[in-house]
Amino acid sequence: MTDDNAPDNAQENGFAQEPRLWQNETWTAKVIKNDDDDGWAVAMFKDGESEAALIGPWTMGRDKKNPKPLDGTAFITLVKTASEFVRRSEQQLHATLHQSVTVNSRDGRITVLLDIVPDDDNPYATLSAQDEGGDMLAEARVDAGFQLNRNSAQAWVDAAYAKPKGARG
Repeated sequence: MTDDNAPDNAQENGFAQEPRLWQNETWTAKVIKNDDDDGWAVAMFKDGESEAALIGPWTMGRDKKNPKPLDGTAFITLVKTASEFVRRSEQQLHATLHQSVTVNSRDGRITVLLDIVPDDDNPYATLSAQDEGGDMLAEARVDAGFQLNRNSAQAWVDAAYAKPKGARG
């Protein structure tokens, strides 16, 4: 079911602009029944993803039974909100998987990095040390749960990069 009042370009570009479904080249907004109560929700799907990136409450229509129809302004706001949510989630994941701490040694400042590989079957991490010029000084494979902090980094540097606790073969 298409909206006869939708702009012509919506019909030409093949993207849906219906009361409960709007989409562009990247996002799809779907108004769905809220399973938790008698209300409605809107789910935002990024193109190619089967799971919603964001689900939020949706306004009831005037009859207090059916949802308010989606429109261009609401869709733009939903796209901005979902995009920001995805961006922040990606930043948080990156920060979790790629950590660094800088410590002092007798040879200067050393940056110790922890790069976690979240493999489903065999997660692990790589602990590495770089000098101020970015040259690699040492590298060790450790458990994915290795806790990188100033103390663990300093201990590894002070031990001349000996296998840290939690290191793997």
